[in-house]
Amino acid sequence: MSESNPAVSRADLDRAQRIVIKVGSSLLTSLETGLEREKIQSYCAEIAQLMSLGKEVILVSSGSIAEGCMRLGWSSRPVEVHRLQAAAAVGQIGLMQAYEHALKGLGCGSAMIMLTHEDLADRQRYLNARATLKTLTDVSVVPIINENDTVATDEIRFGDNDTLAALVANLVEADLLVILTDVSGLLSADPRVDPKADRIEAAPATDESLAGMAGEGAGTLGRGGMVTKIRAARLAARSGAHTVIASGREERVLTRLMSGENLGTLLYAEVSPMAARKRWIAGQLRAKGDIVIDAGAVRALQQRGVSLLAAGIVQCRGSFSRGDVVRCVDQGGTVIAQGLSNYAAAEVDAIKGLASDEYTDVIGYAAEAEVLHRDNLVLI
Repeated sequence: MSESNPAVSRADLDRAQRIVIKVGSSLLTSLETGLEREKIQSYCAEIAQLMSLGKEVILVSSGSIAEGCMRLGWSSRPVEVHRLQAAAAVGQIGLMQAYEHALKGLGCGSAMIMLTHEDLADRQRYLNARATLKTLTDVSVVPIINENDTVATDEIRFGDNDTLAALVANLVEADLLVILTDVSGLLSADPRVDPKADRIEAAPATDESLAGMAGEGAGTLGRGGMVTKIRAARLAARSGAHTVIASGREERVLTRLMSGENLGTLLYAEVSPMAARKRWIAGQLRAKGDIVIDAGAVRALQQRGVSLLAAGIVQCRGSFSRGDVVRCVDQGGTVIAQGLSNYAAAEVDAIKGLASDEYTDVIGYAAEAEVLHRDNLVLI
């Protein structure tokens, strides 16, 4: 399913000015020896070279838990949350020390940024994070981002650093997301089942057939797998960023990718970048509730790009307040859109199916005619 004439060629990658690079745990660590500092030095040398060409680089790095396990003498990755968080706390120090030492020797500054999903779910914190990252790249400092595993819970975690990297790409309006892993790219089939599986050279990030090729599972050191990488590419594409999934074991992989060499899998964005506010809405992984809409409302949202009115709502699920992110789903359960609600859940439930001039009679006021305004609504 290789694309011979993608909308974006490999040569176009050299024009990317703002690049988010994600490096997986398996490339940087082992449970026996912890961090592989020579590999970190090699990646940092390539990052420094990119920066010397005037490019802005933001690094999302896994590895803290594996390094922590080694320092604590644990032979396997724990499953208990408190032990995982303890390992992350111990290992993050070593991870940052290794990056700081390598980058400093190359004349580059570094900064540690720890995030949870909650940091990007709150609009003000989202804007603060974006401003901080912009300031760091403006002064030629490499922001090194990791999920804050020490405090993250299931409710506020990204789940894997592939997703985190994609949301960072949205946050900073990156041109390119590079996900370095321990395989050559996305393959047409599971090579354990089909030894003749081919590498997919390029495809649209939104291609629905990609997920079927991805297989399941991650290594012992990380949480992600190829499925999460494809999902990350789709997220990144919402802000117009292209994604390359490539083997981090290739020599000078970043330099060769940026020079147009045919490595890995290019998953290219086919849509124009969203407005900043809509990028933030699209990046919310956990909506507070669902609004079930009828077939007419589905057509209106998808075909005419209009706002959602109460007349098209048939059911309200969950508990949410005015301004919270909610999903619009059809009556079969398919997610159609995501947006900011102008009304609380109890109010939506009360006015569902009504015309806008009837709101006041039922809930005592009419804040907006639209339950979700099109300016605060993103199709999924």
